[in-house]
Amino acid sequence: MARLSRIAELKDQDAGWGFYLCARKDRRQGRTGLDLLDLLLQDASGQITAKVLKDVDALSSEFDAGEFVKVQGRANLHHGRMEIVVEKIRRAHASTDAADGFREEEIIPVAPRPVDEMWRELEARIASVGDPAIRQLLTHIVTQHADRLRIWPAARQVHHAYRSGLLEHVLGIMDVVVFLADRYGARKDLLIAGALLHDIGKLVELTYDLTTEYTAEGNLVGHIAIGARMVHEAAKAVPGLRPEVLMEIEHLILSHHGELELGSPVKPMTLEAFILAAADDLDARLHQVRRLLAGDTSEGPFTAYNRHLERALFKGPDGR
Repeated sequence: MARLSRIAELKDQDAGWGFYLCARKDRRQGRTGLDLLDLLLQDASGQITAKVLKDVDALSSEFDAGEFVKVQGRANLHHGRMEIVVEKIRRAHASTDAADGFREEEIIPVAPRPVDEMWRELEARIASVGDPAIRQLLTHIVTQHADRLRIWPAARQVHHAYRSGLLEHVLGIMDVVVFLADRYGARKDLLIAGALLHDIGKLVELTYDLTTEYTAEGNLVGHIAIGARMVHEAAKAVPGLRPEVLMEIEHLILSHHGELELGSPVKPMTLEAFILAAADDLDARLHQVRRLLAGDTSEGPFTAYNRHLERALFKGPDGR
């Protein structure tokens, strides 16, 4: 039996087997009244829903959510969305499945740039901060949270939702805000701090171990409030940081979604806050745009409709 294409390249009625990470596993009752397994599978190219409709009791015991699995089935276009109808599924075994091509790095979505390269860039940005107290604050926070900051995703689904995605997102925003600081005469040190710290609360809001989920605190409090609290606590270790500077950094975190309706407790009220909110939105949106254009397999000059962007995108007259 043939091996299935990567998730992003699956076509209707493709049949075969493949290796995936089972990101979600729910047992529920189908329309016929019989139980089924509703799964979310992923590889490095994306995610896809899958259903186990037969032998539910037997196959359910073969694997758990959060495990790598070997799946046999066929792709099915259902209401305009691709899914996999599963015939067989079991947990993957690194020792025995390697001969068939099982590689964890081909299944876990990761940032396109090497993490060590990105980390050196982050350290260089921090070193460029002229204000010694702000530089000390950033160094303290990065040192305290280095293990998670190196690998954490920026989101569960929407943008940079893969290993080291948060670090990639932070560096992308830093590039933009440094450029705009020079263009509009803004305070570069504050903007570098805002770029690094605006989503620092996601280290607590999200839990990450191959798959990404929200923590209880993440659901109840949210990363903006968590991040402002984390920075306020960390500032106690930096006695030279002036209260008014800390207040402006906290404002950058609290206002970075730009509008109250988008989750910010306050709107941007400084030049730097306007720049950061615009750069954050731009980086997140353009990341979604680029991934949609790169991963779309529909025919014709337009992509499939994307619910996050609330539109289809024009690929060009030749469909590329």
